[in-house]
Amino acid sequence: MRKVARGAAAFLAVLFAMLAFEWLTLPDVRLLATGNPETTAFMELRDRQARARGEEPRRVHRWVPYERIAQTLKRAVLVAEDDAFWEHEGVDMNALQRAVEVNLEKREFALGASTITQQLAKNLYLSPSKNPMRKLRELWIARRLEIELPKRRILEIYLNSIEWGDGIYGAEAAARQYFGKPASSLAPGEAALLAGAIINPRVYSPARPNARLLARQRLIRSRMGFYEPPPALPAVAVQEEEGDTPRAPLPTASPSTPVTLPGAPVTLSAPPPPKKKPGGGGQ
Repeated sequence: MRKVARGAAAFLAVLFAMLAFEWLTLPDVRLLATGNPETTAFMELRDRQARARGEEPRRVHRWVPYERIAQTLKRAVLVAEDDAFWEHEGVDMNALQRAVEVNLEKREFALGASTITQQLAKNLYLSPSKNPMRKLRELWIARRLEIELPKRRILEIYLNSIEWGDGIYGAEAAARQYFGKPASSLAPGEAALLAGAIINPRVYSPARPNARLLARQRLIRSRMGFYEPPPALPAVAVQEEEGDTPRAPLPTASPSTPVTLPGAPVTLSAPPPPKKKPGGGGQ
């Protein structure tokens, strides 16, 4: 009995030491409040993979501020990737519970529940690995991001950093590559196509959309409703550089279902009809 107790104590001590080390070695996300990341863990991973194939790494990336990204794209990405973004604190507990239930039922990792903040943590600092310790670091970093940065700053970094094809990173590079226009000018259908591709941009290419991507585009487009423009972000230095486990499937809905951007939580359920304001229409 004593041997069992000593063994358990030793195991807990080792586990505590491992967790403490992981916590102490987390990146300092406070730097992102005033500076734009010049590279990400995913960019560097893709560079290494290209070199391993004997190819020259391709990196097309141009940073643009939040205000120069079309509201249509922000809205489409929120609908597709994280409808509770403005409500949660880095982790969507409802989505996480659904994912656990589905994965247990299917006895495989069939469904993820990563929020935009978690995806950003993974893209900036981690890897696509499903290692439990990597997932724990992702959750910790996501919480730090939410504590240190405003929501709009998190969304700005996300939209400027994520992969949108082979060597294509960020909304500006994607908009110019696929539609020949800046990210500020994306039409709703174009924004919905880009948002639909985030699930796996190396399989679902906006340049050659397959049937599943087109179906996602139609569904995302149907969920994009009227919104009011958000206030401007505080000034952040602009840098320019040239160069996932999916969440739950999008639910079906009526094309009239509105989605709001920010200031109010994004909702995927139909709200009651808005009250008319004197002298103008409601949202």
